[in-house]
Amino acid sequence: MNEPLLLGGIEAGGTKFLCAVADRNGTILTETRIATTTPAETLGAATAFFRDARRDHGALSAFSVGSFGPLSLNPLAGDYGYITSTPKPGWENVDLLGTLREGVDAPMTLDTDVNCAAVGERLFGSGQGLDSFCYVTIGTGIGVGLLIGGAPHGGANHPEAGHIAVPRAAGDAAFAGICPFHGDCLEGLACGPAMRARWGVPAEQLPADHRAWDIEADYIAALCATLTYVIRPDRIIVGGGVMQPQMYPRVRAALVAKLAGYDASMRTIDMCDYIAAPTAGASAGLTGALALAYRTATRQWPMHWRTAEPFHVNKETADA
Repeated sequence: MNEPLLLGGIEAGGTKFLCAVADRNGTILTETRIATTTPAETLGAATAFFRDARRDHGALSAFSVGSFGPLSLNPLAGDYGYITSTPKPGWENVDLLGTLREGVDAPMTLDTDVNCAAVGERLFGSGQGLDSFCYVTIGTGIGVGLLIGGAPHGGANHPEAGHIAVPRAAGDAAFAGICPFHGDCLEGLACGPAMRARWGVPAEQLPADHRAWDIEADYIAALCATLTYVIRPDRIIVGGGVMQPQMYPRVRAALVAKLAGYDASMRTIDMCDYIAAPTAGASAGLTGALALAYRTATRQWPMHWRTAEPFHVNKETADA
């Protein structure tokens, strides 16, 4: 008989924290959504949630967090577990893991929100059956998660492919970019706030035939070309609020143009399969965080889990 497992997980995003406790089968026992405000308020509410969960359900076997960043993920670093030079106001140099330890007594794992979402996609979405793929999210920022050999890749720290330099798209020379660190890096040119700064309205309000989408597709294709040449993934999954349905054919066409026929193996790839939308559901990041907690406790991935949507927020919680 399998010993009981209680798993804690957080998907820590720039607008909300999704927190949950699950059993070994991925069944959610208790959950909450917390608005991302100040570190003291948000992390205080999160630690209180897990203290209450311990009272009601027992001690956690393992706990994992998938967070926005940048993060310090090197256990030997003096600031390990911190959110470091983030552009999110008030969250720079916050001891995320240390603060959560005050309310959670369990082995802890910390990774990026995009790596956790990639784990969720591997279990239930567009990454199923693949050992190596990239997960890209284009939203408030641009994040890239990597699964290599079936596990999240970090190295000395996590990748920051959202801040690479990219060639200027045709017709976009005048826009300065909004990244507070690099100006016109990829994120500074192509994240959601950059589109709003350039065009005066949120991306989702732009007509489908607006020239903004061709410029945006050029930048995302530049990222995909770099990932293709450096990582050689089996697939690149691209999601986030900026990735409206009309973007996928544009990105695929722009990527083909950028690859320019180089490398016979790439010429045979079906771009509709290679550049894919995420399909694991809106809570893929929380799924991935809970899966990492399961792996911490058992040294295995929870391949027996059967649901792609473990997090179901009731209306009262969602509106809170």
